[in-house]
Amino acid sequence: MKKDAGESTPWPMRVPALVAAVFLLLPLAGLLVRAPWTDLPTLLSGPEARMALRLSLISATAATGLSLFFGVPLAWVLARSRRPGVSLLRALVTLPLVLPPVVGGVALLLALGRNGIVGRYPYEWFGFSLPFTTWAVIIAETFVAMPFLVVTVEGALRTADRGLEEAAATLGSKPFATFRRVTLPLIAPSLIAGSVLTWARALGEFGATITFAGNFPGTTQTMPLKVYLAMQNDPDAAIALSLVLLLVSVAALALLRDRWLNAGARL
Repeated sequence: MKKDAGESTPWPMRVPALVAAVFLLLPLAGLLVRAPWTDLPTLLSGPEARMALRLSLISATAATGLSLFFGVPLAWVLARSRRPGVSLLRALVTLPLVLPPVVGGVALLLALGRNGIVGRYPYEWFGFSLPFTTWAVIIAETFVAMPFLVVTVEGALRTADRGLEEAAATLGSKPFATFRRVTLPLIAPSLIAGSVLTWARALGEFGATITFAGNFPGTTQTMPLKVYLAMQNDPDAAIALSLVLLLVSVAALALLRDRWLNAGARL
């Protein structure tokens, strides 16, 4: 029986594919092999580890909420607006995807710090300084993670069936009601996929957080920052904390792969 041409892999592609797979999986295997499995409960039950995990979960969830509140309307504008300058706005909005996170942290300091172009006014008027607070962690994570949501939702809005929206408008539905009752259900799989990507990216943020928020236990020290600090003094604790982040990342990836990404592909 003749094999389907789509099922056979040309031999010149097999070796590079194997090397790529080994290259990507070998570090993860090293993490699993070197993990102090018997000491995991002790290493993860310490107060600083629990505080870092709690702060990471809270800040990543808050950053995802802010990204949804502000990012969905922005994605709508990018997908549906025909005004001049939208292409430039799209390029600027997606810039944090390729911008080094440390540079993003410096930019946040220059904009929202005590002497920043915006941050100086709350400090002068009310004595409020945003950097090196828990809110700074949330803002830094939102800055680097929101573009994932915007890009995902914009793509879904571009490919969504406009006929249903036009039919709703013909029946007298107002624009926001149409968006809430017709458009949102259409893009729901992509919206959830973008939210999970945003949450996972926020959870793993390091560069912008340490630059803009610092590394203070209980206040700004998230799990990635705790891993970095523990690696210098207690490698076993760093490996244990890394395993937690790996587990969360695998769970998020499994959720995307098995349910929402496949559903979004059918839009």
